[in-house]
This record gives sequence, C-alpha cells and structure tokens, in this order.
Amino acid sequence: MPKRRKSSSENKLTPRQETILELVIREFVATAEPVGSKRLVEAYQLGFSPATVRNEMKRLEELGYLVQPHTSAGRAPTHKGYRYFVQHLLPETRLPSTLRRTIQHQFFQVQGEMDQWVQLSASVLARTARSAAITTAPRAEHARFKHLELISLQPHTVLLVLVLQGGAVRQQILTLDEQRTQAELTMISNQLNELLPDRDWTQIQRMDVDLEPLARRVLHLVDEILYHEDRRLDEVVHEGLIYMLRAPEFSEQTAAQQIIEVFENPVLLEPFLTEARNLPGVQVIIGGEGPYARLPNVSLVLSRYGSPQHAAGVVGVIGPWRMPYARTISAVRFIARLMTGLLSEIYGYTALEEEKAGAIIVASEEEPEGSAAADSPSPRDDHADR
Repeated sequence: MPKRRKSSSENKLTPRQETILELVIREFVATAEPVGSKRLVEAYQLGFSPATVRNEMKRLEELGYLVQPHTSAGRAPTHKGYRYFVQHLLPETRLPSTLRRTIQHQFFQVQGEMDQWVQLSASVLARTARSAAITTAPRAEHARFKHLELISLQPHTVLLVLVLQGGAVRQQILTLDEQRTQAELTMISNQLNELLPDRDWTQIQRMDVDLEPLARRVLHLVDEILYHEDRRLDEVVHEGLIYMLRAPEFSEQTAAQQIIEVFENPVLLEPFLTEARNLPGVQVIIGGEGPYARLPNVSLVLSRYGSPQHAAGVVGVIGPWRMPYARTISAVRFIARLMTGLLSEIYGYTALEEEKAGAIIVASEEEPEGSAAADSPSPRDDHADR
C-alpha cells in the first residue's frame, strides 16, 4: 500500500464513520450535490438505518469533516474531510492497461524530442484526469556549465553559445572594442571549456585564474547566466483549464477569475512546484486553508519526475477539491514514471527506488518550503541590479 503522511492533530474515526465519510465524498465527487443519509442507505445497502447514518454524519460535522450547507440539505465534505480521505481511505488503483499502452505509444512517437514531452505530458494528464494539468521542463537543481562556443558574426560582434548540463542552450551577443579572429575566439573557448566543466556559478566565483581580458569577460558572463538560471522561475506548461471552468465550483465569475490567475501568475505556483521537486512520490495539496489559502478551493496532485542529481521537473493536476483522487493520483504517478524513464535513458542513470515506490504524501498545514523565497535576501547581492 502507498505510504501516507499522517497528522497527529486529526481524530481517528471509527470504521463506521470512515465508511460514511468515504461514501459521502464519493457521492459528492460524482454529483456535486450535498449527500443525505437516505441516499447512502439506499445506494449502498448499508447495514444500519438512516437514523444511525444521520447521527454519524452529525458527529462527522461536529468533528469538522462534513458541513451542512443548508438546514434541510445533506452534507458535503470539508477541507479536513478530503484530507482524511486521501490520507486514510484512498484505495490503491492503477490506470487501465489499455490506457497505459496508449499513453506509452504517444510518448514513444516523440521520444527523441524532449521539448515535446512537456507539452504532451500536460495534454495527456488533462484528458486523463478531466482537469487542468501542468508540467515544468526538466532542469538541474543548480545550473552547471557543460560547453561554450564563441562565434564571430561581424568584425566586432561575437555570439556566445552556452550549453548547460541537462541540454539547455543559452545565447548572448557580445560587442567587442577590438576585432578578434575566429581562431582567437576558438582558443578562448577551448581554454574555458577546460576550466569550467560541471561548475555552477558559486564555484566559478571562487576561481582564481589568470585570463586575458576577453576571456575574463566571457567567464563573468557565463557566471551571470548560471546565476540567473538558478533564480529563474519554472517554465510551466498547462492544458485543460476549460475542464476546471466547467466545474460548478467555478461557475461564478469571481471563482473563475481566481483560477485563471493561478495559471497566469507562475509566482503563485512556484513554492508548491519547488516543494514537489524536492520530494519523492506523489504530493497531494488541498488548498483553501492556512498556507494554501492562495489556492481557493482547489487541490493539487503533483509529482517529481527525473533525478535531482541530473535534471528533474514536475507533472501534476489542478482541480477542485471534488476531484477523483484515486484516478488522478494514478495518472500523475504513471506519467511521472514514464518521464523519469525517458530522462534516465538520456542521462544514463537508473530510476531511484524512492520514485518507484509511489509514495503518497498529503501536504501538512505548515508553510511549504520555498514559499518565502521571493521575500528572502539574495545570497549574492552583487547580482541584484545586473
């Protein structure tokens, strides 16, 4: 069975209460309507009376797991109820084998085109979960130098082509005071390629080497690029927003605008993506309360793919609290494993055992790691204005 993080602050329910909570959530996910005791007894042939179910539902309401929107209405799950369901009651499921084979075939068709994996994974997740999906491009925890070339374009204009570990390519134009031949530029390129392999910006900063002025200028520029790569927000690809906007929870204009803002403002998602990239397995974040108040009544199911030591990204689904968690988690886990396998073939490593374990971690009510990153001082103030 998948591992789950359990919160000591939550009351442990009785088996009967767990059954009723699970059935209320399943009904509410399917209908988006409050669930009454009579409906549960008739639909699931429970071995106890509607009165007993009503009493248990009232107790679950007192404990904060259910809420009664109106006096005469049935009950609906709360934020706390969904958390308990995912932590304790969610069954282990897998995507149907035919669907898994279809998805694998889609990725096989683009296996040599890394840039298409990101778009495809978001598209496949959105269709499979019938909700909005996000994927970030794979990148290393710290940008590291791999190779550079200096190419003469004009007598006083040079193109710097910098290749990072992981395959990302960055280009920049340099304007020179003095004309340099291509042979001279190649000599500088070769010198730096011997000095810099696999170094990050902090290691380059500490280097004490004797270089001629142009080589030192290029070294400083490489340092700048690597520094800003580490500070760059993830490039997030999203698909399936229309699925969310069709949900009754977001039918009102204000709610719809809040959801659209989540997708259009990557700063809102960045702390959660950073946390997901730093943890193995599937992360379930049920928004709307505490540090997740900025995610109004939505849940995130996220998973890291790849390897932190080489390159890693995040795949996930964003939907209402009322999402089919079992299928969504299965889809996210499967896509993450598929993407990890593709990256492992490129970088030549074996997928981590922790990634294979398929752990499910329900985010705690504590502030997510990295959520204060925007307010914390830069570790390198001399770059602040560059």
